[in-house]
Amino acid sequence: MSLSDELTRIAAGAAGLGDARDTVAAVLAAEPEPGERVYLCALHSADGHRTWLALDGTGEPVRSRRVVRAAASIAGLCELAEETAGGGGLDELHAKLVAVRLTEAPPGIEDAEEAVLALQRELGAPPQVASPARLDAIGRAALRLERALGQTGGSPFTSAMKAATGSLDALVAEIEGTYALALEQ
Repeated sequence: MSLSDELTRIAAGAAGLGDARDTVAAVLAAEPEPGERVYLCALHSADGHRTWLALDGTGEPVRSRRVVRAAASIAGLCELAEETAGGGGLDELHAKLVAVRLTEAPPGIEDAEEAVLALQRELGAPPQVASPARLDAIGRAALRLERALGQTGGSPFTSAMKAATGSLDALVAEIEGTYALALEQ
């Protein structure tokens, strides 16, 4: 079953578990541990409030605070990495590198082009499953691109990830604080 099909199945299951007036606004797939698939479902009520519900791979609600927190953390980190890797705008960056290669052909330009393409391959097309392995792979590809572009000193990607810890903490707190069921320690 494709990930898109899984997300559709989980969305239907989440809709059946919430208030009949709730709609499933989003489903994020995460694997905080290898083989431990968790789906974070954002539910919107008729009055505009958002709540969250996590379902396991069988479609059953997750009640473990630890599992929900881990899934929310890795989903948030992967989304942030996807948005910040390469500074965003990878298509435009690739086009500029091609133009520079064709007009000036500086040494190392092919490496920079290949690094952009490798990062784009790593990011892939949505939907994707958030996992520590995916986060590491994006980080490695972003670092490779930074080095190919001549970045010295600190990594802009790493700095952006560190700067976003407050946003990540807020997301995890929102998911826990608006969780549709009572969470167990």
